[in-house]
Amino acid sequence: MPALRIIPCLDVKDGRVVKGVKFQNLQDVSEPVLLSKKYFEQGADEITILDISASLEGRLAIIAVIEQCANEIFVPLTVGGGIRSVAEVKTLLAAGADKVSVGSAGITDQNLISEIATTFGSQVVVVSLDVKRGPAGSGFVLTRLGGTEDTGIDALTYISQLSGRGAGELLVNSIDADGTKQGFDVELMRLVREVTDLPVIASGGAGNLEDFVEAAQCGANALLAASVFHSGALNIGQVKVALQNAEVEVRL
Repeated sequence: MPALRIIPCLDVKDGRVVKGVKFQNLQDVSEPVLLSKKYFEQGADEITILDISASLEGRLAIIAVIEQCANEIFVPLTVGGGIRSVAEVKTLLAAGADKVSVGSAGITDQNLISEIATTFGSQVVVVSLDVKRGPAGSGFVLTRLGGTEDTGIDALTYISQLSGRGAGELLVNSIDADGTKQGFDVELMRLVREVTDLPVIASGGAGNLEDFVEAAQCGANALLAASVFHSGALNIGQVKVALQNAEVEVRL
C-alpha cells in the first residue's frame, strides 16, 4: 500500500481562504498563495484548493488563483469548484492543476466522470462527496452545492457505483465533522472502505494528532485537513511524525 498522504485543503471564496464549521459561519483565514507555499514548505504531499462558491454561482474556479499557487508549489495540486465539462477540466489543467475535484456535476451526470477519465486519465479525477447523516438506508446522505442541497441519495450506494466510472480516487468529506476538530468520522470511513476499492481521502474533523492516526487505521489512503493547519495548532511535520510513530507509512 502506498504511503499515506497528508493534504491541506484551502477553501476559497472571493479569492480568499475561508473556514467555517459544518460549512457555516465562514471566517477569513489568509491569502491562498501564501498558504499554499507555507504548506508545501511544511511537507504537504498534495494541496487541494476548492472554490466553494463556484458551483452555487454557476462558474468555474478562479483561474488566477490556481496559476499563482501552481507557480509556488511543487507537489500535486487538486482544484475543484463548478466543474461541468471536459473543456473546463482542460482549462484548469492548463492553469496548473494536476487533478480536478468533481462534486455536484458528478452527481447530476455520472457520465461526466467517465468522460474526464477517458480524456485525461483516471489519475486526474477526484470525485468529491459531501456526506451527512440522514434518513437514507445506510444512515448517510449525499449532498450537492457545498452541502446546501440534500439529494436524498444514499451516500454508500452512490459510492459503490463509482468504481466503474473512471474515478481515480474519492474525497469523502463529513459535513457533520467538518470544522469541529472532534475527529474524523471514522464510522463513515469504515463503511466507505467496505463498499469501494478506490483510494479514499478522508476529510472533516481533524483536531489532534490522535485523530489522524485513528483515521489512517480505518483504511484512509490520504487525510485532508484545513482548520487544524490554518490555526497553527498542528503542522504537517508533526502529523507525519505521529503517524510514523504509530507505524503508518508516510513520506517524511
